[in-house]
This record gives sequence, C-alpha cells and structure tokens, in this order.
Amino acid sequence: MEGLDTSLYFRTLNAMDTMLETMVLSSPASRVSKENLQSIFQVLLAFTSSERPAVLERTVGRIRMLSHLLASYSSLEAAQNEDRHASCREILIPVLGQLLGRLLLLVSSGEEKTSRVALDALFSLFLFTRQQKRTTLSEENAQLPAAWEAETTSLCCSPTARDFAMAFAKYLQPSERTDIVLTIIDTLRELNAKKKPLGSSVMDVVMADPHVWLTDVPKIMSCIYESWEYVTMESGQRSMESLLLLMANQCPGDVVTTLLKIAPRGDSTALALWEVMLSTAQTLEKVLKELFIKLQDRQNRLFYTYQEDTCFVRLALLTCTDLEDEEFSPMYKVLRFLRDPSPAVLSLVLRSLMTLSERAEMARKMEVFMPDMMKVLEDGNTNIKMKSLVVSRNVIGHLKTKASPIAVQLMEKLLPLFAAGFGEVRELSISLFRDLMKTVVRKNKRQMKTKVEMGLLPLIFHMSDQIHSVAKASREALLAAAELLKWKKLKHLLQSHQTWRIAECLLQRDRRRTEEYLNQSLPYLEDAQATLRATAVRFIGLAGQLLKDQREEKLAEICHTLQTLEEDNEPSICSLAAQTTSILSTPRVRQTSRCTLRSLCCWCC
Repeated sequence: MEGLDTSLYFRTLNAMDTMLETMVLSSPASRVSKENLQSIFQVLLAFTSSERPAVLERTVGRIRMLSHLLASYSSLEAAQNEDRHASCREILIPVLGQLLGRLLLLVSSGEEKTSRVALDALFSLFLFTRQQKRTTLSEENAQLPAAWEAETTSLCCSPTARDFAMAFAKYLQPSERTDIVLTIIDTLRELNAKKKPLGSSVMDVVMADPHVWLTDVPKIMSCIYESWEYVTMESGQRSMESLLLLMANQCPGDVVTTLLKIAPRGDSTALALWEVMLSTAQTLEKVLKELFIKLQDRQNRLFYTYQEDTCFVRLALLTCTDLEDEEFSPMYKVLRFLRDPSPAVLSLVLRSLMTLSERAEMARKMEVFMPDMMKVLEDGNTNIKMKSLVVSRNVIGHLKTKASPIAVQLMEKLLPLFAAGFGEVRELSISLFRDLMKTVVRKNKRQMKTKVEMGLLPLIFHMSDQIHSVAKASREALLAAAELLKWKKLKHLLQSHQTWRIAECLLQRDRRRTEEYLNQSLPYLEDAQATLRATAVRFIGLAGQLLKDQREEKLAEICHTLQTLEEDNEPSICSLAAQTTSILSTPRVRQTSRCTLRSLCCWCC
C-alpha cells in the first residue's frame, strides 16, 4: 500500500475498521471470543512491537476501535440462526493480559501520539472489564454507581499507565495479571535489542504490590530465566534483578524450587540468578534455608542431580543451623566447602560469603575460613580473587587486632595482586594491605615489618598508577607503612608530596637490598601501563648506579633488559630506556657521588 495516496490509504483503514466491527457483531456468541476477538487481537499484538512509528500508531488505532466496540455494547446481536445474544460476561479475551501489558507500556513510552491512542484503548477496555465484573456480583452489591463514577472520573483526570494498572488490578483474573508481568519481561528483551530503556512506571506498580501481581511465581521465574541472557542494558538488568529479589524475598520456596527444576547443572544463567539472590542478606538467608530444607529431604533427587558438587550444599548446612562459635569451626573443618569446587560454583559460594561476612557475628565465625581463603586468593581467576578480597576485608575488619596472626600470612598473598591487570583488584589488595598493618600486635610486629618492607617498592611504583583510586590507595598504604616502621623521613616526603625523592630515600635506607629491589622492579618493565614502565626504568637507573664493580654481570643483564624497551610503543619510554642504558654502561657515571645520584633522580622525574 506504500504507492497509494494518503486519502485512499485512510479510506482503506476505515474500511478495515468497519470490517472488523462487522466480523465481531455478526458472529454467533460461541465464536465471538474463541475465533474472532482472539485471532484479531493476536494479529494486532504482533505489530505492537514494530519499530516503525506509523505502523505502531495504526495498529494501536485498530485496538482502540475494537476496545471501544466492546465497551459500547453490553450485548452483541447474535446471528439469525441463534436465539440468544452474547452477554458481556460471555465475551472472553484470552490475550487480555498481554494486550493490557502492551498498552500500558506504550502509554509509558513517551511517544505522544501512540501514548494518547493507547490511553483511549485502555479506558475502553477498563469499562468493558469492569462491566464484566459487575455482571458477576450479587444483585444487592451490583449497584455501586457512586464508587464507580468516582473511579471513572479519576482515570479521566489523571490517565497514566500507573493509574490504569492499579485500576485494572482488582478486576483481572490472576492469570491475566501474570500475563501483564510476563509481557513486561518480554518487552525488556525487545527494548534491549533496540537499545532503549523501559519506562519504570508499570514495573513500579508490580513491585509496589507483589501480592496482587506475582500470583504465579514459577511461571514468572521461568520467564526471567529464559530472558536473562538477552537483557544486557543496565536499566533492564536493574529491573530484572529487582523483580527477582522481590520474588526471592516474598516466595523463596517457589523461586528456589523452580530454578532447581528448570536449570541444568552448571548452567551459567542459573548461576547468575543464584548470585543475584545471594547478594543481599535478607534474600540470602531465605534462599539458603530453602536449600537446607531440600538437603534434609534425601528423597529429593532433583536437588542432588542439579548440584553434584556439594560445596554449596555444605555452605547451606553450615550457615542455616545456628551453630555456636565452638561448634562452627569443627563443622567447617569437616565440610571444607572452599576446597577444590568448580570455579563457577566457587564464585557463587564466595558471593554468599561476601553477604554473610557483612554481619559482625558471622564474620568472626568465619576466621576459620581464612587459610582456605588464602589458597583461593592465590589460585583463583580475577572474579574469584576480587570476591575473596572482599570476604577477607570484611572478616579482618570485624576481627580487628584478633586478626594479627592471620594478617601476617595474608600480607604475603596480597603482594602479587598489586600488579594485577584488573584495577579493582589492585585497589582492594593495596587497601587491604594497609588495613592489615593496623591489626598487628606486639608479638607479630617483627614478622609484619618484614612483609611490609617487601611491599614498599611496589607501592612506590603504584603511586604512578593510571587509575587515580589505586594511586591514592598506594600513597595511603605507604603512610601506614611509615607509621609501622617508624620511618619519619618517608612520612615527611609523602606529606610534603615530594614523591620524586621517595625512591632515592628507599635506596639510601638500606643499600644492601639494592639488588633485591632491582629484581622486584624488572617485571614492571613489561607492565601494560606506560606510567609504571617509565617509573620502573627511572628506578632501575637509580639503583643500578649503587651496584659495586663486582656486579658487572648483573648490570649487563639489566642493560640487556632495558634495551628491549627501546622499541616500546611509547616514544618517551624508548628515549628514557636508551638514556638509562647509556648511563649504566658508563663506568665514570656509576662511580659518581651522592649528589650525582640525586640529580639523576630529579632528571628521571
């Protein structure tokens, strides 16, 4: 029809309206709902997701016409071969919930023309639905003109998607309300593909009154599961997560049972849903209790088939039985659910522990986890390391000075993480390193100082980190180290922001450790950050001059390493590496005085 002129096109649409009206009015009562309305609305529903505004507007126009027809006739004239009329109560629209869901979403979409037409359609469908409800009331309760008139007036004055959703709720069947929720979830998938956000008003109504709208949790849970991986936009994810948490809080048994039933073992979508439900203390407690109930039912083959790796089951057993402190530790030593689970399940367990460790009482009990947690921290992937750091931080924070022996062991595990590729891991590991210094007590202080000294050079380097929060955390950790080591000069340089002198200060403090510092700095020459590579070259230039003449072999090794940077993709680093190699290769410069060393430090910066 694209070739037709405008007037002919609209005459065609008007003819279609007349045809649709005739089809409905001339049909026998038995066919009005089953064949005509059902078929017509199903076809129209398919077009309500069209990306073409004109198509969408015309589709909603046809829906409005049919809705007005339903509202206008309390009875429909039957065909001549039937001797009765189809009453309002007998007219059923099986897709009413989907239809209302689409119209409510269109009203909240912000498209002025379509929204206005959708509002008209909603109003007509509301009058029709309310009339159906009225015919089912007893005769003495059917006369409610004052209340119904006020309701109608209210909708006329403030016609919003939220108002209509609230008005429809008391007249719809539970299955129809469920269909509206399912339509919202399906729309999230469509909008995600179009990179458009969902209007929040309709979802807000559902969230505000879950007892009315969440009448079929298994069905809604299945829809969330099927749609989860397709909804990647942040706004859509937030809506899905909020709805999932609400259901897990209101109906944890239905949610847990459904997810165990529909998801195969190790399914990534199921694991993501579990992780969301375990992210808040309120839902975590309820979900774990439901899992514990199923654990007690040893006839429940469904549960054991789903999770052959029992570490998550053991977590539920340990945290849902209200064990006293003296019982908790021995029980964990038997269960050991942090030992060798699959990475996906371990990530889920750690998500649970992150939430559990926020509570002081539970965090103190979790001290027994720390030896295994350190092993996880050492061997896990980035996601697992990040979660392990959060759990460790929470546990140490609640243990305070009681954590001193653990802190000494943990500090050594943190040092390799300072150079992690993921910025959040660097920041959290450095911040935890700083906090651990504050937990030390006298009997552990000597061991602690040894670990802190191993971290000084990496912390100096990471003050040049391109991520500001990591650089800030490094400076704060160095200040804490200066306090612990009683190193006043370092503290003064940090407080006066003379960062260019800190490397020189470190070398002068103990020249016997120069080679150790050089070995620590070499891996940073391959760091992904140009600022850290440059900082490492500068430090090597300073440290290399302090090596004695008998360390010619070590100097040659360093110069060879620096030469690999002369082809670096950063021209400034190429130049700096070449100059540093030249300086270290000149005997006269290597034997210069302390003044020359300081001038090199200034030049390097």
